Amino acid sequence: MHSQQLGRAAVRALYAEISLEPKPGLVSFRDCGSHVDMDGSTFLRSLFALRGYFPRIAQAGAQGASFAVLQSLGKAAEVRMLAATGGVNTHRGAVFGLGLLCASAGQLQAQGLPLTPMTVRAVLLSTWGDALAERAKATRLAMPISNGQRVTQRYGLRSAGDEAAQAFPTLFDTTLPALQAALASGASARAARVQALLATMAVLDDTNVVHRGGLEGLRFVQSSARRFLDMGGIRQADWLIQVRSMHADFVQRSLSPGGAADVLASACWLAELSAAAKANSHDAAMLLPI
Repeated sequence: MHSQQLGRAAVRALYAEISLEPKPGLVSFRDCGSHVDMDGSTFLRSLFALRGYFPRIAQAGAQGASFAVLQSLGKAAEVRMLAATGGVNTHRGAVFGLGLLCASAGQLQAQGLPLTPMTVRAVLLSTWGDALAERAKATRLAMPISNGQRVTQRYGLRSAGDEAAQAFPTLFDTTLPALQAALASGASARAARVQALLATMAVLDDTNVVHRGGLEGLRFVQSSARRFLDMGGIRQADWLIQVRSMHADFVQRSLSPGGAADVLASACWLAELSAAAKANSHDAAMLLPI
């Protein structure tokens, strides 16, 4: 995959996330979830505004850009996103997290190395891990300027910056394995994504939830997700009804696990990369002489 392909895959992954339903508390094309300031069309406008950013940051990664350069690309993308949405934050988490992953994949592609989840994670740590760790430390010590930073400092939670500094452990250790296991078991793409989302909600310190519902809200989200998974998750015949009921509960409490949604989008992107890498290796094997 070259930079344009990596970027287009990122946009497809974000579309997979917004188009997924049911998705407890979150915006979909079915309804607005716990939000009154955005709907599905808001996310589509945001995606259109960001379509050039992901190829651009993948290319920067291929060129070995510093973290400062990646950060400036991300800030410019945020400005375009907010202009397109009328000031609504739809994809700030994805601009940061999925942008870093695209940069890592761009660097791998430039080095001629295979694009696998393991190599993407390794090159993220080796190339920008120190800068991300310094950023996370500075953010913890600084005066908070965002809702996420405020609740992270107040409650001692793991922030998105902390996740990035450790090369996204929730994404690589929980979300992606849950998605791939569900797909391997024969689940539909929709059901597999719901399973991966709920697995993420069960473990993530989602600052979006804490901002709206405090620690009590976070514990409610995590316990609701764990209960669904413990009962069998999407293997249950009535899983769709259960998750839609959970959605109604979250909306009633105004809870929106937006952090988990961002992680799910990144998992969808990694799954597409993995599928493409396997297809390429299969094609290469077919060309080898017997």
